Amino acid sequence: MARISGVDLPRDKRGEVAIQYIYGIGIPSAKKIFADARVDSGKRVKAWSDEETARVRDIIEREYKVEGDLRREVSMSVKRLMDIGCYRGIRHRKGLPVRGQRTHTNARTRKGKSKGVMVKKKPVAAAAPASAAAPPKK
Repeated sequence: MARISGVDLPRDKRGEVAIQYIYGIGIPSAKKIFADARVDSGKRVKAWSDEETARVRDIIEREYKVEGDLRREVSMSVKRLMDIGCYRGIRHRKGLPVRGQRTHTNARTRKGKSKGVMVKKKPVAAAAPASAAAPPKK
């Protein structure tokens, strides 16, 4: 099993897809890594030799910021926005969409499950028996 940047890559997937399990590596980065490492991107991870795994690992560690370092950098950027109190920071703090999306409807991913408005029913007065209310017709 190939372990790169603290992530176990799935053995049965193609290299180009498996490497995207690492936080911070997407499709373009994966293609560039395999081109630089001179490894066939269509080759399954279980078929990689130790040398190929080492080349891929070396390129990722040397040229890319991934996993813990990247997560830390992103969280620090968001924290900085919240600390200075800018518009984007306030939106982050309130848990609302940050990039100008509408919130009147939708935005459920950021806002969470909808909280329904309480609808109070009017108390129904005890219905009087029909025979007592009106005399029988003849």
